[in-house]
Amino acid sequence: MPRRSRIAFAYCPHHIVQRGHCHQDVFLSDFDRIDYLATLAECREALQLKLFAYCLMSNHVHLVVDPGENAMNLGLLMKRLAGRHSRRLNRRNSWSGSIWESRYKCSPIETERYLLTCGRYVDLNPVRAGIVSFPADYAWSSYRARAGIASCAWLDMDPAIEALADTESRRRLRYRELVGEAIDDQDLALIRGAAHRNQLTGSSDFVAKVACDQGKLVPNRARGRPRKHLHDPD
Repeated sequence: MPRRSRIAFAYCPHHIVQRGHCHQDVFLSDFDRIDYLATLAECREALQLKLFAYCLMSNHVHLVVDPGENAMNLGLLMKRLAGRHSRRLNRRNSWSGSIWESRYKCSPIETERYLLTCGRYVDLNPVRAGIVSFPADYAWSSYRARAGIASCAWLDMDPAIEALADTESRRRLRYRELVGEAIDDQDLALIRGAAHRNQLTGSSDFVAKVACDQGKLVPNRARGRPRKHLHDPD
């Protein structure tokens, strides 16, 4: 069966997931995570992207990225991130080859309806995995910066968070409150499935609009359910 091509758009946030080869760990130490984030910050600046959220798990990465005027920036970003991180780990551990799956997953997000939920989903990844009880206890996600607990100069303001209130402090407080609420089961299933299958994270109206704009049918549902891995819940 041929692989489904990715869907990507300019000036649109995308939920990106990249996993280690055969679900193996890609971060073996905090130094690996620091290096990866440094490359992420560098690429954001070089490619003029907007980065709204991230989470580094032991064997996979979540990003929420707007590529700006050129949708191809997403591919350039992921190529640089994967290549540099593979070379670093190969040098340190006397390995060879790529440490990543051959293809990252990418899902354009309907901003008005799903961007805030998708950001919460990314920030809550370590809680769902049972690594921490509270997202603020995890050092390798965007939650602390998005909630106003810490600063991150290279993380962009999520427009969905910006729309929550009229002041910075109220926005951050409201986001902390929202993260404390459970994500609706249907939304959770949609976000997971869309990312897994390179489909749209959005409503049926959003899918129809994209199909109209593209002049072709845009698949957004698949038969069956994505496989679930015990170490890799999301």
